[in-house]
Amino acid sequence: MTPARFFTLVDTFAKLSLKADAQRFFLGYIWWILEPLLYVGVFYVVFHLVLGTRQPDYLIFLAVGKFAFVWFSKCVNQAANSIVLNRGIIAGMDLPKTLFPLAVVQEGLYKQLAVFVLLGVVLIIDGYQPSFGWFWVLPIILVQYLVIVLCSLIAAVLVCLQRDFSMLINLGMIFMMFVSGVFWDVNSLPNPEATNLILTWNPLALLLDSYRQVLMYQNSVNGSLLGAVAGAALVGILGVSAFYQRFSHWIARKVVSA
Repeated sequence: MTPARFFTLVDTFAKLSLKADAQRFFLGYIWWILEPLLYVGVFYVVFHLVLGTRQPDYLIFLAVGKFAFVWFSKCVNQAANSIVLNRGIIAGMDLPKTLFPLAVVQEGLYKQLAVFVLLGVVLIIDGYQPSFGWFWVLPIILVQYLVIVLCSLIAAVLVCLQRDFSMLINLGMIFMMFVSGVFWDVNSLPNPEATNLILTWNPLALLLDSYRQVLMYQNSVNGSLLGAVAGAALVGILGVSAFYQRFSHWIARKVVSA
């Protein structure tokens, strides 16, 4: 299968899943933006109204972080089970196993583009003025997409190896939410070395902070760190993809015999 045909197949799977997902619910496509809004609403009530956080403009701060984090967590969680849930197709056809997690990631990208449009509207309504600096969002989105692809491919093969990994991945998402600055500012830590440590070794924290620096504070981003994350993600994707190709039949046997 040529790369062009493969990516066309990935996109087709993603669009069919989008249509099926919309038809399952009464509100259909509205859930694409309603779900992240509800997440933000819950966290705003807990951390701002109940716990009284002093973060300035906390609603926007939370929306930027939570919208980006939900994209990551939902894609990885759903992609983790994508191969085992398609055991019927795998049993009958010899398809590249990367097809299934990548289709989930592509579906998540389509949904997230609508969420980013909503975020831009909310920012403008709240008084944030668009600037050329906002174009930095595009490479940040690209880097996050690469990170999501890598984590999704790894998660999917781990669940093929042992179904229990699905539970561990869910717990891992909760851990990442707390250590990545979704509802708190990594730059507010009293020790600058701790901030640098988190931004250097936690790519998700770096991405969330980069979105905020660009959209809220009109600041530049750490291009070298983002470039390093993108490069590492690309190398990881190539390596994991090679593993999928080398052990394609083994993955199929693990899934079908489970």
